[in-house]
Order: sequence, then structure tokens, then C-alpha cells
Amino acid sequence: MKYRKNEAKEYSREYMRGIWAAALNPMRDDFLIDEEGLRRNIRHWTEDLKIQGLFIAGKQGEFFSMSVEERKRNFELAVEACEGKAGTIMSCSDQNFDTVIDLAKHAQNIGADYIVVHAPILHFIHDQDDTVYNYYKEICDRVDIGIAMWSHPDSGYLMSPELCARVAELPNIMAIKYSVPREMYSKLTELVGDKILVSTASEEEWLDNIIDLNWQLYLCSSPPYLLQTKINLRMHEYTELAFAGEFDKARAVRDSLDPVREALKLTRPGGKPQAHQKYWQELLGQAGGPVRPPLLQLTEDEKALTKEAFEGCGLR
Repeated sequence: MKYRKNEAKEYSREYMRGIWAAALNPMRDDFLIDEEGLRRNIRHWTEDLKIQGLFIAGKQGEFFSMSVEERKRNFELAVEACEGKAGTIMSCSDQNFDTVIDLAKHAQNIGADYIVVHAPILHFIHDQDDTVYNYYKEICDRVDIGIAMWSHPDSGYLMSPELCARVAELPNIMAIKYSVPREMYSKLTELVGDKILVSTASEEEWLDNIIDLNWQLYLCSSPPYLLQTKINLRMHEYTELAFAGEFDKARAVRDSLDPVREALKLTRPGGKPQAHQKYWQELLGQAGGPVRPPLLQLTEDEKALTKEAFEGCGLR
């Protein structure tokens, strides 16, 4: 590892900056991971699009359909492909706690920078704070790598800002992906913004969070490689303008992406987010491929509608 356990907070604050994207996993027609396609995508993302870190094997990456060995291989591919050009944060989320620890130790051993673990789904529990705190404490006790919390509605509850602040005191908790309403993540930033990095996946809120909350990290979803091309780096551009304090210029660049955002939003079927985004990747020349069953593929009509919107959104 590049830091000691008790240095995770300090290290991440220095090196975990800018735009980090959640990787979709390209698949072959036989539903195995397209390893060469993933390597090509990562080279494009890190070299052409200047993405500074990758979130691997998360919900976008269809981790729920992968075996433990496939997830470990996914980690290894990302570390190899990034080659020090971008950071990595590996999603070790799982309902089986032993699997979480197994994945976390593997990530630590192969040279990943950090891991992320989402709050567990809890059965029969309505007063969950002490259990969730103990969940993260057990992970912290067993590994040395920096750990990001992740709270989102899929767990059946949201971690309160106060609970997150309590967990943030653990030595190797260094960040949170906080998929909650803005008032909640604003409050958490006030509580622990000097201890851990607070972020959320909404690209549409990213610029305001740099300006209003002094955030340094976008963690993370797929827009960094769906809204940009090698010759059209507007998300990167408005981020750098904002970091430089040129907020009016940054807003103008951000707002110029509205037609692309609308094209993505209006053509995405509610039950097919990964399939839709993979097809958009293909339209951009990236590796996409099918989603794994039981997820639903796009129909030909849905592809035609998406292609028409893509061609009219001004992204080249």
C-alpha cells in the first residue's frame, strides 16, 4: 500500500481529487467480461478523457451478477490497465460479510488505492445505527486499506449525517459516496468535511458542490465517459475552471451540456439503465455489449430512438 492505515484520511485528501467515474463492464456475446474491451475503455477514459480515478465492480458494473472470482479479476484488470495513470476504488459490497472481507483483502493485496462498501441491507432491524457502525468497524479492524462508505436507498434506509460522522471517526474511513438529498450531504459536509471526503453521484450537482461546499471529488457515476469525447471534454473543462475559481465560465460550460443530458435522460428506459448506457458507449466508439441476464436488453426501437437523440445532441 502507498500509505499506512492511520494515514488513509490524509493520503486521500491529497491524492483523491477531481472526476472519478463508475465503470460499466463491457460484455461479450457469451456474457463474459470483454477484458480487452475494458482495457481499451480504461485507456480512453484515463488518457483521452483525463478521468482521474475509477470505481470498479459497482452497481454500474453489474457486480450482482458476477462471481467472487470474476470480481477479483475485474479488480486486477483495472489496476493493470490504470498503470498508475489513475486511481482505483474497488466496490467490495456484498450481503455476505466474509465476501466483503475477502474482496477487501484482495483489493489491498493487488495495489488498489481504496475500497468502497455500501451500507448493508438489514432484515427485521428498524433501529440500525449501532449495527451499521459495527459493520464498518469490523471491516476497518480487518483491513488496512482506505474505506469509503456508501449510503443509498437500495439498502432500505439512508445513513443519517450523524451516523456517517460517527463512522468517519474510524481510522481508515476516508470518504463517502452519499446518494441522498442535497440537504443531507450538505449537513454531513459541515460535520466532517475536514475529516473525510464527501461526494455524491449527481453530475448535475457537481459544479454547485465545488462552489458551495468546496468539494474536491466527484465520486462517481458514468457521465464522465458518456458526456465527453476526446475532442469534447466539457465536464473536465468546467471542473478545472471551477477549481481555478472561474465560476461564471464554469457554469457556461456546464450548461452547454444540457442537450446531451436531456438526450440521455429522455431515451433511457426506466428498467434498463446499464443496457442504455452501454449502447450509448457504443455510439461513442467505446466497448459496450449486452447486459447479463436477468437484466433486460434494449429493443431495436429503443436503440433507434437513442441513436437519433445521440446524433442530435451536439456531442462529437
